[in-house]
Amino acid sequence: MIFRAKTLAARSGALLLSFAALVGCGDDSSSETTEPTSPSAMSASAMNGEGESTDMAATPSAMGTSAMGGSAATNVEADDLARGLLVTYSPFGQNASGNWVEPQPARLEILTRHGGEWHMEAITDSDSNVFHKAMWFEPQNGPAGILTIGGMEAYVKLWTRGENGWTAETLWHEDFGGERNRMRDVEFLNQSDGTLAIATHDQGIVAVLRRGEDGWVATQSERRPNMFVHEIEIGDLDGDGTDEFYATPSEPNHMQGGGQSGEVVRYNPATMEPTVVANLGNRHAKEIWVGDADGDGRDELYVSVEGLTERSESGLEVVEPVEIRRYDADTPPDQGVVIARIEGDHLMRFLTVGDVDGDGRSEMVAASFSRGLWLLRPGSNAREEWTKESIDRDSGGFEHASYLTDLDGDGSDELYVSSDNDGELRRYIWRDGRARRTVIHSRDTPRSMITWNIMDVPAASVRGE
Repeated sequence: MIFRAKTLAARSGALLLSFAALVGCGDDSSSETTEPTSPSAMSASAMNGEGESTDMAATPSAMGTSAMGGSAATNVEADDLARGLLVTYSPFGQNASGNWVEPQPARLEILTRHGGEWHMEAITDSDSNVFHKAMWFEPQNGPAGILTIGGMEAYVKLWTRGENGWTAETLWHEDFGGERNRMRDVEFLNQSDGTLAIATHDQGIVAVLRRGEDGWVATQSERRPNMFVHEIEIGDLDGDGTDEFYATPSEPNHMQGGGQSGEVVRYNPATMEPTVVANLGNRHAKEIWVGDADGDGRDELYVSVEGLTERSESGLEVVEPVEIRRYDADTPPDQGVVIARIEGDHLMRFLTVGDVDGDGRSEMVAASFSRGLWLLRPGSNAREEWTKESIDRDSGGFEHASYLTDLDGDGSDELYVSSDNDGELRRYIWRDGRARRTVIHSRDTPRSMITWNIMDVPAASVRGE
C-alpha cells in the first residue's frame, strides 16, 4: 500500500520541526507548521530551569467527557489514587519566526490525584534539553527518588525531595565523543540492587550501571560510531532463569525516505557479549517489548519495525508499512513472525502490554505516529497474526507516548496516552468492550513540547508524605 503523506505533514509538521530542532535526535524533518489550538483547561506554568517545582490543581473542565461515546459518569475516577504518573518532555520556545523550535531545559511533570482533582508538579533541569525517561527508584543504600536520563548532556540523575523541594545527585555523566550526547533509555536489570541497563546516542554504546564501593560504575559495550540505540528491554527468552537485556542499534535518524538499517541485539549483562536476535535489513526499530504477552509462561520479543518510505514529487510515500514482529528464543534473526501491520504509517515508537478488561489475559496497545491507537489480541495461536481493532484514530504524535497501568487498583489496566498533536494527556478505560476517553491534563500550545515517556509512581512518596 502507498500512502501519500501530505495530509500527515500538514497536521504534524510542527512537531517534526521541533523534533529536528532537538539536535540530539538528528532528524532532518518537515519544515511545515500548523496554527496552535485554542487554550486548554490546564496549562503548565513556566519553570526557571533550575530544578524548582510548582503544584497546580486541574480545573474541573480538564476532566472532559469522552469523544468516543463515553460520558463522564461512565469514566469517573476515584477521588484519590495510590499511584500517579511521571511524564517526561523536551520543551521548546519560539524563534524569531514564531516557530516552536528553540530547545528549553528538560521537563518532568509529576501527576497525582487526591481530593477529587489531578495535581501537577514539575521538575526542570538546565543540564539537559530532554528527559527521555523518569522512573521511581528505591536503592538499597540511600534515599528513594526519581531517576531521570537526559541529553544533550548525557546525565543519569537521582532526584530526592527535601524541605526545599527536589534536588539532584548525578549518578553518571559521560561524553561519548560523538556529535550527539544523550542517555536514551533505561531499565532496571535488578530491582533489589538498582543495577541499570542504559542505551545511548550516538556511538552505539549500551551500558550497565552498578553501585560500587566508591560510587556508581558504568560498564560500557564496544563503541559503534554513528549508531543510535533507542530502546532497552529486559527479559529471559531462553528460560534459563537469568535476565538478558535487549537493545535496538540503528543508523542515525532521518526523514528523507529510503532505508535505515537496524537490528535488535541481546546482551549478557555479566560479559556484555552481544548476539543479534533480529536482523531488520534496510529497516529498523525504535521500540521493542519483551515479556510474556501470550500467557504461555515464556518471554517473547516483539519488535516494532518502522516502515519503508520513498520521496516523490507528491511527498513522502509509505511503500512498506509498520510491522510488529514476534521472536521466540528459537526464531532465526531474519524470520520474525508478523503479528500486525499498521497500514499507511511508517513510525511506531510505543508498545505497551496489560490487561484492559480484567479477564486475566494480556492485550497489546500499539501507538502509531499518524494512524492512532490500536488494540492487539493474540488468537489461539499467538505465533500467527493477532486481531487488531482501533482504539482511537484521533490521537497522535511523533513519539505518541503510551502506558498501560492500573492506577486505581480495580484489576484492569487503564491506558494513558500523550497525544502531542492535541497537547493532551488522556486516560482510557474499557467499559462494555469499548475504550472511554477523558483528558486529565492539557497544555495551551500542543507544539510547545514533545512527550517522551510515561511511568507510574507511588503518589504519597513523590508528594513527600
